[in-house]
Amino acid sequence: MRAWVLVPLFSGLCVSIHAQTEVAGTVAYRADSTLVLVPVSVTDGSNRYVLGLEKENFRLLEDGVEQTVKSFSSEDTPLSIGVIVDVSGSMGGKLDTSRRAAKEFLKTLNADDEAFLVEFSDEAQLAVHLTQDTGEIEKKLSTENSGGLTALLDAVHVGLQEMKNAKNPRKALLIISDGGDNNSRFTATEIENLVREADVQIYAMGIFEPFLGFGLSGAEVGGPRLLSEIAEQTGGRALAANNATELATIADRIGLELRNQYLLAYSPANQNRDGKFRKVQVKLLAPENLPPLKARWRLGYYAPEQ
Repeated sequence: MRAWVLVPLFSGLCVSIHAQTEVAGTVAYRADSTLVLVPVSVTDGSNRYVLGLEKENFRLLEDGVEQTVKSFSSEDTPLSIGVIVDVSGSMGGKLDTSRRAAKEFLKTLNADDEAFLVEFSDEAQLAVHLTQDTGEIEKKLSTENSGGLTALLDAVHVGLQEMKNAKNPRKALLIISDGGDNNSRFTATEIENLVREADVQIYAMGIFEPFLGFGLSGAEVGGPRLLSEIAEQTGGRALAANNATELATIADRIGLELRNQYLLAYSPANQNRDGKFRKVQVKLLAPENLPPLKARWRLGYYAPEQ
C-alpha cells in the first residue's frame, strides 16, 4: 500500500515552470528548448505538502491541449540560488533582521547546491560569485552597513546575469528587501519582461514594518506590490514579515518549498518556433482515499524563435 507523506507548509506558496534542454548528458533550463520541465507543488486543505503521488496522478495541458509526460520525478535535485539583499538606507534597523533571514535560508541548502550574493543600495553589485561555500556569503553579509538609495530592479538584473553561470538545472532568486526602489536604471516593466522570459524562480521576503517609530517612505509604500509583481511573473511569491521571527520562519519555509516539488517534463505537441507565450495547466487526478488537493505552478513559458 502506498503511503502519502504530508509536510507542513506555510499558506500560499507557489511554484514555477521552466523550459530545459539536455545537452551532452547534462540538463540546463533554457527557453529555447523542446523539452519543458514543470515543477509542481501539491498541498492539501491544511496547506501541507503531499508527497508520494505518481505520474498517473498528473495531467499536463499546453494552451488547452493535453501533453504527454515524458519523465516524472519527486526526488530533490540540486539548486542554484541567488540571494539578493537590500543594504540601502531604507533598511536601517531592518538590516540585522534580513541578515538572519538570509543565513536561515542558507541552512536549507544541500552539499550539491550552489549560491551567490547580490547586495544593493545606490547600485547593485555581485558581492559573492556562485559558490558551494555558504560560509563565504554569511561572512560578507556580516560586514555590510546600510546606507544610500535603493536599486532593487538593477539587483534583480545582476542576479539574472550571474544565474547564467549556474551549473544546476533548478534555479531560484531570493530577494530580501522592503521593496522600495528609487534608484534603478531598469524600469519595473523591463525587469518584469526579463523575469517572465528567464528560467529562474523568484521569491521575495518583504520587510514592511515601520521600524523605530518612523513611517514608510513613498517608495516603501509601493514595495509590497513591486516585489509581488516580480515574483509572480515566475510563479514565485512575495511574502511579508513584520518582525525578525516571522522573516526567519518564512526563509526556512521557502527552502522547504524548493525541496518538495514534483518535476514533470514534456515535449510540446506544438513545435512552432514562434516566440509566443504558451499557457501551461496542471490537473490532478488524486487517489480516492486522499482529501481534495491543490497544485501550484507557473502560468507558462515562451516558445523559442527561429
